[in-house]
Amino acid sequence: MSYTIEGETGPWELVIGLEVHAQVVSQAKLFSGAATEFGAAPNSQVSFVDAGFPGMLPVPNEECVAQAVRTGLGLNAHINLVSRFDRKNYFYADLPQGYQISQLYHPIVGAGRITVELSDGSTKEIGITRLHLEQDAGKSLHDQDPSRSFIDLNRSGVALMEIVSEPDMRSPEEAGAYLTKLRQILRYLGTCDGNMDEGSMRADVNVSVRKHGEPFRTRCEVKNVNSIRFVMQAVEAEARRQIEVWESGGTVDQETRLFDTARGTTRSMRSKEDAHDYRYFPDPDLPPLVLEEAWVAELKAALPELPDARRDRYMRDFGLSAYDAGVLVLEKETAAFYEEVARGRDPKQAANWVMGDFFAALNRTKRDIADPPVSARQLGALLDLMADGTLSGKLAKEVFEAMVETGEDPGAIVERRGLKQVTDSGAIEAVVDKVLAGNADKVAEYRSGKDKLFGFFVGQTMKAMQGKGNPALVNAVLKAKLG
Repeated sequence: MSYTIEGETGPWELVIGLEVHAQVVSQAKLFSGAATEFGAAPNSQVSFVDAGFPGMLPVPNEECVAQAVRTGLGLNAHINLVSRFDRKNYFYADLPQGYQISQLYHPIVGAGRITVELSDGSTKEIGITRLHLEQDAGKSLHDQDPSRSFIDLNRSGVALMEIVSEPDMRSPEEAGAYLTKLRQILRYLGTCDGNMDEGSMRADVNVSVRKHGEPFRTRCEVKNVNSIRFVMQAVEAEARRQIEVWESGGTVDQETRLFDTARGTTRSMRSKEDAHDYRYFPDPDLPPLVLEEAWVAELKAALPELPDARRDRYMRDFGLSAYDAGVLVLEKETAAFYEEVARGRDPKQAANWVMGDFFAALNRTKRDIADPPVSARQLGALLDLMADGTLSGKLAKEVFEAMVETGEDPGAIVERRGLKQVTDSGAIEAVVDKVLAGNADKVAEYRSGKDKLFGFFVGQTMKAMQGKGNPALVNAVLKAKLG
């Protein structure tokens, strides 16, 4: 069912496109050798090129170009073997060159697509218009001094990929699903870390509204939204604002706006510029970027398994449900953890433990998959102890909690606490005999037809054995004795 917003004149359809700025994972900037580490002291990672010194010539960073190509390949997009850098001219205090080197007319990556999964189980394909490389600007700091603004040029010249979608999204959920999937793909590829809280991934949200069947109306751009949740909120807020304007007899002006996260509203920032306002022209210091087909083919052959392919493999080879497989591949590190646990073991059991007790332990201890309270090797060893009959499911959970608390291996905890499961049928028979002798009235009731009492005998036996009895053997001995 399509998403609409109800206005006074009836339902309105949303039209949404996203321009995502993703910082390239690279040790150096796009056109200089300056470092790109996040959190460094202000102005400590600036070359003469980044600072706009006269006569400094930019030299393209091959790894940044490779990362853009890898991203294009991961987005099922066309790679342009010939692309060109342009100068986008505008004045800003933290843009020392007076222009930004970007790609407008001849980007490195052309049309592509992403398939997103929605909450109702359906999927939708979102088109990618292009991906181009460009420099980031510096950062203006307005809260360091009551009367002055400071400039930090550490970010100046850092390589960005601007990934532009088609206006194919029709709801806040679709916009959120698209951004989530895009970030997931970039992280799997290792081309952007996707840390929106650090500013390494930001979204400009283009929104317009229309009546069903109408052509597109005027759009507005909500600039620099830095979380998926805020993107979804910005879409909703801006759409409702535009509906009010149209329904009151006004006209929506094309402009750039900002999203106020505290108020949940958008506000005007500046009128929307067109390309000619920036006086784009080819950068005279940079020749066209020409790629060899063989080099692109090498990059393609070396791509990692991407999330959709991994999810399909888990469903096909491991017999996991679409939901379970989707959860496990959401983050590359989680998928790698799961595969280590599942290697040579029951993959469904491994999935249940990773998604159940292990995820719960991560949340409880406030740790992440990079520093887990229980390693994949340790969790695998615990499953082995269940498989060989050393531990019952109940005892395994007890041991797991001890592993979280102490960091010890499961075998050491079993030995120290004497938790080994009893598999001696003679020992189990002796306990069963005592349980039956102590509950002669219940035995008589069971034999007279009250079959549900069988669970009572199992519980009493396991209680007497402190949970250490092998469940299958306990059941078998009880059936034989009661029969």
